[in-house]
Amino acid sequence: MSKRHKAKPDDHVLTGLFYTPYLALNAQIYEGLAKAGYSDLRPAHFSVFQHLAPEGSRATDMAERAQITKQSMGYLVDALEKQGYLEQLPDPTDGRARLVRLTDRGLAVNRVAEQILQQTEADWAKKLGKNKMQKLRHLLADLTGEINS
Repeated sequence: MSKRHKAKPDDHVLTGLFYTPYLALNAQIYEGLAKAGYSDLRPAHFSVFQHLAPEGSRATDMAERAQITKQSMGYLVDALEKQGYLEQLPDPTDGRARLVRLTDRGLAVNRVAEQILQQTEADWAKKLGKNKMQKLRHLLADLTGEINS
């Protein structure tokens, strides 16, 4: 019987160290939303919710932030509008543009997703230990700050 090899950080490419937890978190959100009655959402829809400002956003701006085409974002926005998660309204600052905003149903999805995120983070803190989880958050916040500066 062989002992299970515990991988060290140096054994992995950095992208995998980011991507594996990211995929796990997305899976938790997807499964949790389905259990909460939002089974019509797909992982692709997350790019809309993740890049939508509370006051509303233009689909073109959301596409840029999500790094997808305007057409892809438009398709996702239209689908989510038909499902009752979003509404599109005239942009008060530009009559030619439209703002995408969450409906009450969309806001409810955000609340459920936030609860799932908090529970997943608590579960990970139990696995890693509170100090390691806090250190991870600080390191990632520092890295994000450096990247954005």
